[in-house]
Amino acid sequence: MVKKIAATEELKEKLANARAKSDAIATSEPRATRAFYDAYLGMIIVFLSNKCMFGFPSEVGEGLAGASIKDLAEVEVTPSGEGLHWKTLDVDLSIPALMNGVFGTKIGLTQKPSQTLIPP
Repeated sequence: MVKKIAATEELKEKLANARAKSDAIATSEPRATRAFYDAYLGMIIVFLSNKCMFGFPSEVGEGLAGASIKDLAEVEVTPSGEGLHWKTLDVDLSIPALMNGVFGTKIGLTQKPSQTLIPP
């Protein structure tokens, strides 16, 4: 029984440390708070926890090119705020990667997106 209590206490300590680390990262790195697809612009728009926003053309996101407006509109922010998810398209994109201009995996992307992310 003593071993079980010690294991439980150790688990509680690890959980508390993980939460503290997550909280520290959340306050030092922007997280997504909301995202939507703007059909007029053809852009995924992402609002961040630091009150900023950014967008990228849906056509450059791995797995998003050619998707319907309905499917693109079903974008969800992951609970951690570190990613975007499209259930119907089975697509997940990383917020930090997107902010660094990486719109998917090296294997998944067959072309480089334009450096200009604002449509003409």
